[in-house]
Amino acid sequence: MSVRGVRGATTVAQNDREAILGATRELLEKLVLLNGIGAEDVASAWFTMTEDLDAEFPAFAARDFGWTEVPLMCGRELPVPGALARCIRVILTWNTDKTQAQVRHVFLRGARALRPEWAVDLPGDRSRT
Repeated sequence: MSVRGVRGATTVAQNDREAILGATRELLEKLVLLNGIGAEDVASAWFTMTEDLDAEFPAFAARDFGWTEVPLMCGRELPVPGALARCIRVILTWNTDKTQAQVRHVFLRGARALRPEWAVDLPGDRSRT
């Protein structure tokens, strides 16, 4: 079994506790669904948010998701001029038999612009237009 990294990112419309928790949960749900990730196989999760988000820790969404034994960390994304605003990012380290090429990364909403090749469409999401 190998340890793999799986990346994800999403954006929120506003700096709001419920928006941050909801978007983070949605991101984790997609990562789990597309990769068959079990909580017992997640070695750790590192979340970052842009400077314009501070209403809640995204790790709380992971705890509510059932990841009570997974080590979680939150941090600030580097404040690079022109970077995508209101963005939540995560990298999971995960024990799996999948090859790196089989890992499905997930970029939702406005974060699709960061890695278009890893973008995932959501029903009813009009942020592409």
